[in-house]
Amino acid sequence: MKVTAKKNEQVANMIFGSIYPLYLNRLEKNGRTKAELNEVIEWLTGFDDSKIQALIDEKATYRTFFEEANMHPNAHMIKGVVCGYRIEEIEDEFELYKQCRQMEKLIDELAKGRKMEKIKRTA
Repeated sequence: MKVTAKKNEQVANMIFGSIYPLYLNRLEKNGRTKAELNEVIEWLTGFDDSKIQALIDEKATYRTFFEEANMHPNAHMIKGVVCGYRIEEIEDEFELYKQCRQMEKLIDELAKGRKMEKIKRTA
């Protein structure tokens, strides 16, 4: 599937704090924890627990979330399909959409029981 400017803008305007509980609920159903969710987010974005909570409290959009993020240098190693989109094929002009899908891929892997050391890509 191809990302469109409209789809990119829709994701950019979503509120991170409204999606975070959905991520957490999915993970807890699969025996994972909030600490593990935050660990994955921190690895990808550099945000610690207090920064994640601050972004939730201020109702930050995904645009703000990823603009403030310090993306991990190995984020390019996150590959695969999420919601019908192959991450590595998402065009550079839709970087925000790609970053969102990268985070969702990590969360999917966590929910499926993958080991943390595998989720955190190393060269």
